[in-house]
Amino acid sequence: MRKAIISFIGALAVFAAPFPALSQDKVLTVYTYESFTSEWGPGAKVAEAFEETCGCKLSYVSVADGVELLTRLKLEGASSKADIVLGLDTNLVSEAKATGFFAPHGIDTSAVKVPGGFSDDTFVPYDYGHFAVIYDTQVMKQPPKSLKELVEGDPDQKIVIEDPRTSTPGLGLLLWVKSVYGADAPAAWAKLKNRVLTVTPGWSEAYGLFTKGEAPMVLSYTTSPAYHMVAENTDRYQAAAFSEGHYIQIEVAGITKAAKDPALAKQFLSFVTGPEFQSIIPTTNWMMPVAATKEPLPEAFGKLVTPEKTFLMSSDAVAANRKAWIDEWLAAMSRN
Repeated sequence: MRKAIISFIGALAVFAAPFPALSQDKVLTVYTYESFTSEWGPGAKVAEAFEETCGCKLSYVSVADGVELLTRLKLEGASSKADIVLGLDTNLVSEAKATGFFAPHGIDTSAVKVPGGFSDDTFVPYDYGHFAVIYDTQVMKQPPKSLKELVEGDPDQKIVIEDPRTSTPGLGLLLWVKSVYGADAPAAWAKLKNRVLTVTPGWSEAYGLFTKGEAPMVLSYTTSPAYHMVAENTDRYQAAAFSEGHYIQIEVAGITKAAKDPALAKQFLSFVTGPEFQSIIPTTNWMMPVAATKEPLPEAFGKLVTPEKTFLMSSDAVAANRKAWIDEWLAAMSRN
């Protein structure tokens, strides 16, 4: 996911306040995650740009993280007010489709390019990033160079990770470990838990603890250092390149069957893959665009870790195994 990076994270609100109302009557309600609608995130700029073209008001409802979006939709069912859901990722696509809440988007996505390719009749990619261990170079001189080194390294050098039950980065790490270790994943988690300072519900809490100096490492994205280089003019925080490869997150948006104005919702999804939206994403959500931007990316993006190998499980495999793999994780992390 994607993230608006901040040096201090306060308590999260379940709902984000809508952006200032316009005079138009049409309202498009977008369910998304908290960092998208934060003061530092892309939400305000996206709303401003889209409202200039749609004759409507964009209203956000946000929860802590991407996995919670799917949980919320399941709880709300047919009573959900969502017209658009923005912030699920490809790991959750099959499970999201199985709810029956989403409608085919019907838009041309031929301009969308992501590593490994992704095309779907229901969900539209809007950004991507590889998960990575971000470390503080002022505290940690020799970061892990592989997942194996992370798992088996010095337990005094802690990492903050996210919960796979509520967070898409947490789920991404779970799938990354499973991709590398396979049936030995529980044993890997049992070793790694000694290095885990804490497990947070979402990305924002984890990154906030890291930037406050609570731990020298955090699970985030290869793109996270770009924020610090661009916004803070520092290369203090860097991503560790792992020899096995990195797991990718491709974030997606979709139209619900309950959308009050399907044509307006479709217009928004088309906007999501266009240059205006794509130009906003890199320096607000700090993820990679999936289509052409109006201007070249900042120079900092050329200095980021480029994984030699990309892991991505099929969403069907994730849907079939997510509960069992989370149960494995819980058992390993609670073991004395």
